[in-house]
This record gives sequence, C-alpha cells and structure tokens, in this order.
Amino acid sequence: MRIVAGFVVCMGLVAGAGAQNGAPWSYLGKTGPLNWGRLDPAYRACGQGHGQSPIDIRGAHLNKALAPLEFHYVSGPVTVENTGNLIVVHVNPGGYLVADGVRYGLERLEFHRPSETAVKGKLTDMDVELVHKSADGKMAIVEVRLTMERGDANATVAALWEHLPTAAGTTDKVTGLVNAGGFLPADRGYWTYAGSLTTPPCTEGVRWFVMEQDLSISREQVRQFSGLFRMSSRPLEDTHGRKIEANE
Repeated sequence: MRIVAGFVVCMGLVAGAGAQNGAPWSYLGKTGPLNWGRLDPAYRACGQGHGQSPIDIRGAHLNKALAPLEFHYVSGPVTVENTGNLIVVHVNPGGYLVADGVRYGLERLEFHRPSETAVKGKLTDMDVELVHKSADGKMAIVEVRLTMERGDANATVAALWEHLPTAAGTTDKVTGLVNAGGFLPADRGYWTYAGSLTTPPCTEGVRWFVMEQDLSISREQVRQFSGLFRMSSRPLEDTHGRKIEANE
C-alpha cells in the first residue's frame, strides 16, 4: 500500500454534494431530508430508494477475501467551499483509490456533523467523506468518523479550518500543502456495503467503505464547524436487508 500526502487544487469547482443543481434542499424544515424525495422528480430515490445511505453498521459479515484499500493521493493546495448545507473541499484529478481492482479518482471531501454512519447505533461528533469516481462513472465513498472523546486536534482539519468560508456559496483557497493522509487512520480495517449519495439526488449504486477506526478532533474544531451549520447530516436509512461486510 502506498500513501502519498495531500491532493491538488481544483481549478474549476466540481458540483459538490451540497450544490443546488436541482430544487433547493436543506437539512431542516420543509426542505429537509424527510421531504427530499418530493422536492424534485430528480430526487425520487431519496424517498423511494431501497439502497440509501447512511445506515447503522450492525451484524457485519467477515469476508477475508476483501482486499485492503489502496490510497494514492498527491500533494497540493485545495479549495474549501461553504455550500450553505455543508463544507466541501474540492480537488483536481490526480489522487485515487483502488478497491477490488477498480481505480476511483478522488473528487472531493465532505464534512458532516454528526457523523452520517452509525456503528451499533452510535454516531460520532463529525465525519469526513472522501468521494471518488471511476472512469466509467461508478462512485465510491470512504467515510472516516471523527470524535472529540480524546480531545486531540486533527492537524489536517486545522489546516482547512483556517480557511473556512463563513457565507453560503463562498470559497477560500488553502495555498499550503494539505496532507490527505491526515484523514486516514493507522488501522485500515473497514466495513463496506452498497449504498447511495447522502444528499439529493441520493443516487444509488455507490460503494461505501466506512473505516473501523475513528480519528480525533478537538472540541474547538467541532465548535467552529457547528457555528456554521445547525445540522449537516442525513438521518439513518433502512438497510432493506443489504449485506454489510468487514475485511478483518
């Protein structure tokens, strides 16, 4: 396995999970998750899909045949966007993930509070989701759950939080080198299942990899993020009998 620090800046912003490409949506009120499926015909999967994310990880089946994830990221500055719903970090092509022999290019990072995935019913304070896409359009998301139980600040979060845009629809560039490896735990064990995007249009057929080991984030780092958004994660969805597997 090869880990290379960081990733490169996006010259033209990719539409993030929070971008309003269809009907406006949010995490609260009449445009919140319970109504996403009715806001726009393109969002139908949000209300009717049976392969939706996030889920509660329970009863995972050990599959020793699952290969380790291979992360290959490149160094560089990034662009941080406040979409009005969450914080998205945009990157240029170059970094990629290899899972089960498929290469997925890193497109963006998304931060949510609280974590979207639960483990045996427990959410953590935040998460970061690394969103990837293959050459033929398949998507893979690596979720790393962040907890302030240990109280230690996350160095990569600190580098990004210095450039948090406070107004919806605005961006800021981090000109220093950002280390993507700061979002990867030392233990690379993971759970995996077939799911969806967690924001409209809630597209299904997304391969999810939830890292078993969480990372520390400080109370102050969580406070800075929560000062921008009252809520920025989708409620748990029914698994509808989907298989959850663990690689160790």
